[in-house]
Amino acid sequence: MFKSGFITVLGRPNVGKSTLINSIIGEKLSIVSCKPQTTRNNIRAMLTKEDFQIIFVDTPGIHKPRHKLGEYMVKSAEDTVGEVDLIAFMTNPQEEIGKGDERILEGLRNTNKPVFLIINKIDENPPELVAKTLQVYSQYMNFAEVIPISAKKSKNIDLLVDLMVKYMPEGPKYYPEDMITDQQERFVISEIIREKALKLLSEEVPHGIAIEILTMKKDSKGMYNIDANILCEKDSHKGIIIGKGGQMLKRISTYSRQDMEKFLGAKVNLQVWVKVKKEWRDSSFLLKELGYKEK
Repeated sequence: MFKSGFITVLGRPNVGKSTLINSIIGEKLSIVSCKPQTTRNNIRAMLTKEDFQIIFVDTPGIHKPRHKLGEYMVKSAEDTVGEVDLIAFMTNPQEEIGKGDERILEGLRNTNKPVFLIINKIDENPPELVAKTLQVYSQYMNFAEVIPISAKKSKNIDLLVDLMVKYMPEGPKYYPEDMITDQQERFVISEIIREKALKLLSEEVPHGIAIEILTMKKDSKGMYNIDANILCEKDSHKGIIIGKGGQMLKRISTYSRQDMEKFLGAKVNLQVWVKVKKEWRDSSFLLKELGYKEK
């Protein structure tokens, strides 16, 4: 019997959702950053084995939105609940349930889908705090399974996958077995640039940037020529992104190119510019142009 199904991973920003999916799939498909609200789109990732296929939906962190982009992110995360076979709610060890988690769990109370409680970052916290978290959350809601993990160190990941398969219905192979994501190459390329910018730039800049891929062409020698814009909201941010003597932009470009060559398996000629688009996160037109489209 072949089993297949869809799983959404929900949680506040920065609890480790993307790290978990990357760990399960064994490939870096989603941006991982210490800064919250890193994932902006729902990203599907497929794990296919001989007797099952699980399609994971990595969602943006659910938070209180401050602009149209934030509203899009929260809506796209919450909309996945009705479309999946299993909900994986993820949090980190803590003494009590915070307002953010409470809001998410309140929205899951009446679902007829099984809900897993996944406690991440157990390698970074004392066992007593992990035990306290399990106790507090289990009293709040009846979870189908409760699993403490370390996504970063792949601890209990195999156990988690085994339990997920147990809850999957009998079904078809939705995607070819060698396919691990539904994202187009252009999207992955733009996310690579955004990840490097997130890691290298100062706190006030990252969430005010977007990446626009202008051209992506492969020449006769197999080299990719990629032109991209980093969009930011303020002239002062443009200066920070470019850096003194262009050094910051050069670092972002160099690290991006290295990851792109690994992903594409080919040489890359990358050209990156910086443009100011004031308040792009509140522009419906620009959000659609950049790929943040409502379903």
